[in-house]
Amino acid sequence: MKPSILRIAGFGFRSEATLESLVQALDQLIDQYGSVDKYGLINRLAAARSMLPLVEELGRVRNIEVIAVADAELSTVATLTHSTQSLQARGTGSVAEAVALIAAGPNARLVGPRIISADRQATAALALLEVPEGATE
Repeated sequence: MKPSILRIAGFGFRSEATLESLVQALDQLIDQYGSVDKYGLINRLAAARSMLPLVEELGRVRNIEVIAVADAELSTVATLTHSTQSLQARGTGSVAEAVALIAAGPNARLVGPRIISADRQATAALALLEVPEGATE
């Protein structure tokens, strides 16, 4: 039996973002980073605790579990993207990338930089973590 892959979609967004902003970002993330065959289904969604309610709503709509990460942890993660606005507001180059990596756990990797929703209100990033055979997610 081969190892399974944990796939976490992390989100960052402006206060003006709507559920549609997040839906569009998630769909764009899936479209951009491959088919279901390449990355499989997204196992979980993730958000900083202060941003959780809107992502929980998306989780209910898509029937995907949501993980909360501590806002204080965001600045501890190196991200691919270095947004000045994100650095000033949250202490990280990309909230979506940081959230995805923290939620996926040690040794997780991003498949690429975060994507931005069409309305520019939300970002999403995909982190993968190989889960060894016999280990639990």
